[in-house]
Amino acid sequence: MASRLNPYISFAGNARQAMEFYKRVFGGTLTLSTFGEFGGQDPGDADKIMHGMLETGSGFTLMGADTPAGMEHNPGNSIAVSLSGDDVDELRGYWEKLSDGGTVSVSLEKQMWGDEFGACVDQFGIAWMVNIGQPQA
Repeated sequence: MASRLNPYISFAGNARQAMEFYKRVFGGTLTLSTFGEFGGQDPGDADKIMHGMLETGSGFTLMGADTPAGMEHNPGNSIAVSLSGDDVDELRGYWEKLSDGGTVSVSLEKQMWGDEFGACVDQFGIAWMVNIGQPQA
């Protein structure tokens, strides 16, 4: 297998809901493993997600997990997940689902560089950027 670079998102106890939401957005196969399944000793973490992975037919892989007890969950604005390509319908569909219930900071529309671009923070506090490239003349 070739090397891959994948986003890995930490959640504060709602990784299951978030990863199931992303499965509804992108489709694909979702695998979730809990701390309890791997012998985690903290009863409060037993049903929390130790590792989640969504693999889609479009070739996306998104990983995520709950932050275990004793570790600080420190969400920040230092990272965003970027989706880009030229399949207008596919990317607009992702945008509609990701921005639903979230906060749009840049509306998905044509920008000065010629592409359609939008930025939002989804209902789980994760920043997303969608860029739809225009065919080159």
